[in-house]
Amino acid sequence: MKAVILAGGYGTRISEESAVRPKPMVEIGDKPILWHIMKLYAANGVTEFVIAVGYRGYLIKEYFANYYLHTTDITVDLQTNTFTQHASAAEPWRVTIVDTGDGTMTGGRLRRLREFIEDDTFCLTYGDCVSDIDIAGEIAFHKETGAGATVAAVQPPGRFGALSLRPGGTEVEHFMEKPSGDGGWVNGGFFVFEPSVLDYVESDETILEREPLERLATDGKLQAFKHTGFWHPMDTLRDRMVLEERWASGDAPWRVW
Repeated sequence: MKAVILAGGYGTRISEESAVRPKPMVEIGDKPILWHIMKLYAANGVTEFVIAVGYRGYLIKEYFANYYLHTTDITVDLQTNTFTQHASAAEPWRVTIVDTGDGTMTGGRLRRLREFIEDDTFCLTYGDCVSDIDIAGEIAFHKETGAGATVAAVQPPGRFGALSLRPGGTEVEHFMEKPSGDGGWVNGGFFVFEPSVLDYVESDETILEREPLERLATDGKLQAFKHTGFWHPMDTLRDRMVLEERWASGDAPWRVW
């Protein structure tokens, strides 16, 4: 099975970082968040990837083009300009990188990958979110339900302290610092799709999260895989700092490998 990663957007909400590189290349620890996402999939048995790039996509291509060299011990004979390779820490991944255009919408990016997806069930996610989601469990759930599409449903972490006031007054009855959501479920960005989903995408201007998913839901072909564990996007510089701090402290729940 392949995992499609949408990694072509501008990342305007984290412009401090994305001005010089695509958001999926922003680092957590010393590795791009894109690498963290791929490690999650690999830990669940998915090691073949199709990455849809756009904005500054050449940086993603260069990263993987040089990946083997950067993870391999070498001896260089400067006189003959020859290399001897030694131990390598490169992952056994197969990565296809496709330029899907700078301004293409999410559905359009997926549409441009049709020839690389082939006629098989596939995973899809965005290049800016980490989680400890059970990918293998979601794939099994998808197959059991016979859905055309499955979306991971999550409850996002709260960003502010929540107050409960006594009726008619100003006295605080309950206080909870940054509760884990308000009970509502949202799109967690980890999908499992059948190839038939591509038939719901009409053009490069199609936004996957609008008409295609809305129609799939109307047609009774969309299932939700509930994930109650860790989930965190990297939308802002603050998000990056939170993830960086958790990685540095050794408390990174998404590190399931």
